[in-house]
Amino acid sequence: MRLACILIVLIAGTGCSTAPPAGPSTDSATIRPSHATQPVTADADDPAIWNHPSDPQRSLILGTNKVKAPDGAVAVFRMDGTTLQTFSGLDRPNNVDVEYGLPLGGRSIDIAVATERLRNQLRVFEVRADGSGISDITSSGKTLVFAGRSGEQAAPMGISLYRRPKDGAIFAIVAPKEGPRTGYLGQYRLEDDGHGRVKASFVRYFGNFSGTAEIEAVAVDDALGYVFYSDEGDGIHKYHADPDHPAAATELAHFGKTGFKADREGIAIYARDNGTGYIVCTDQLALNSEYHVYAREGEPGNPHDHNRLLKIVKGGADTTDGIEITSRPAGGFPAGFLVAMNSKDRNFLLFPWTEIAEAGPVKLKSAR
Repeated sequence: MRLACILIVLIAGTGCSTAPPAGPSTDSATIRPSHATQPVTADADDPAIWNHPSDPQRSLILGTNKVKAPDGAVAVFRMDGTTLQTFSGLDRPNNVDVEYGLPLGGRSIDIAVATERLRNQLRVFEVRADGSGISDITSSGKTLVFAGRSGEQAAPMGISLYRRPKDGAIFAIVAPKEGPRTGYLGQYRLEDDGHGRVKASFVRYFGNFSGTAEIEAVAVDDALGYVFYSDEGDGIHKYHADPDHPAAATELAHFGKTGFKADREGIAIYARDNGTGYIVCTDQLALNSEYHVYAREGEPGNPHDHNRLLKIVKGGADTTDGIEITSRPAGGFPAGFLVAMNSKDRNFLLFPWTEIAEAGPVKLKSAR
C-alpha cells in the first residue's frame, strides 16, 4: 500500500505541477582569467584600476602588498600584468582606490589613495597623466583618520573614493578594522593643503554594522551617488554617498543576506551609461572564490531593491579579498574587466567582462 501511494505521488509529480517557476540558478558558472599580474613580494590584498583618458592600452592596475614597512607597498602594473613600479615604505597598506579630477595647485589630477593601517592614515598618490606611475602627494600629518578612536577602531582598512557630480568634491569613505554598530564608516574630504599636497578633513561617521566579523570592502557608484559596503558576516548595505543629502543617514538597502558560503568581501560596480549595470560581491572561498552579481538599478519602481541574485561566477582565485571592475575599454578588454586578488600566488587575476556576461544561463549586458 505504501509503495502504491509513492507511485501515485511520483506519477502526479510528473504531470501538471502548481510549483512556482524556478528563479536564477545558484550554481556557479566558471569563467577564465585572461592573464595574471606578476606577484607582489609578500601578501596581495586589494586592486584598483586607472583608465587612461585616451589610450586604453596605457591604463594601469594598482594593488597593495599588505605587510609592515618597509616592505608594505602599492604596486603598479601595466595592462599585460608586468610590474611597472613598486612604491614601498607603507606600513601595512590594506585597500586602494582611484578617482579622477582632483584640483591641486591649479591642475586637475587623478589620484590613488591607500589606507595605511599601522599609521592610522591615508596615503595619497598622483597617477601621472601619461600612465608612467605614481608619486606621493600626501600632506604630512594631515591625513589621519578615526581621530578619538583607539586600537583597531582607529586602524583603516577598506576605502572607496567618491567624486560628487554637482561640484567635483572628492571624498574618501573609509572602513576600520573594528567599529561600532552604528557609525562604522568614516568619510573625509580630500583637498589641496595649499602647498601642492593633499589633506583629508573629517566629514561624518555613518553606516550600520551587524556586529559579526568586520567591514572592509567598500564601493561607490559616482554617477548614481550611492555607497555599498560588505558586512562580512551579514550582507551588503547601501547609503547615499553625498554627506549633504537629506537622507544621508538613512540605510537604503540591505541585501545579499543569504547564499554566501564564506565572508562577503570585495565589492565593485560595473556601470553602464544609462544607469543600469551590476553590483558584484565576493564570496571569499579558498582556492575558488565566487562572485555574486546583482542589478545596479534595482527593480522596476524600486531602485533600492537589489535582492534578486542574477548569477554567481567563479574563476579560480584563492581566498579573494579585493576586487575592482571597469566598464571602460582597457588593455585588450573593449567592454572592461574584473580584477581579483589571488591569495595563493600573491597576485591579481584579470577576467574579461564578456566572460562574466556570457557565463551560465543568464546573460548580462556590456557597456559596449
